[in-house]
Amino acid sequence: MLSQVRLPFLFDVSRLQAEVASLPADAWVAHYNTHDYEGDWSGVALRSPEGRDGWLFPTPPGCGACADTPTLARLPCLAQVLATFECPLENARLLKLHAGSSIREHTDHGLGFADGVARLHVPVVTNADVAFYLDGERIPMGEGECWYLDLNRPHRVDNRSAVDRVHLVIDCLVNSWLERLVAAATARSERSPSPQF
Repeated sequence: MLSQVRLPFLFDVSRLQAEVASLPADAWVAHYNTHDYEGDWSGVALRSPEGRDGWLFPTPPGCGACADTPTLARLPCLAQVLATFECPLENARLLKLHAGSSIREHTDHGLGFADGVARLHVPVVTNADVAFYLDGERIPMGEGECWYLDLNRPHRVDNRSAVDRVHLVIDCLVNSWLERLVAAATARSERSPSPQF
């Protein structure tokens, strides 16, 4: 079963980083899952239940309750990134793992392609001292890239750097467009070796 693949997108990192930098400090709210991390982990909702700002807790997939937040309306580059995906979008958030912080190994039930849900990660601010592990394997995600990850599998993150790591995290419903995209990306990855840190 597919565990991870890089999708064929490379987004404008400088514009994304500028929009993230424009957010006021009070836009970031602490992550609700306090048992799964050490240090500081916070987020900004871009799509949430009823479009509520400051609401990080995701809705169950397929309930159709998510809408763009007022914050997203002030972030045109991030809105453009979300509009790239020709599949139903559920929750979308910026998640910041602060410098020196870590997310403990855990699983997210029901967040895999086979479940009809795909969680995509777009690193906005990261570096070689940030390590994301899936099934014990380090996944080398670069700024502006887009990755599908099967988060039913055990995963953890260590930010050993002096810089806050920020990812755009998007929950999508699997449709024929996304199936074709992932199948093509998987075929490409099988023909070329993965980069290593």
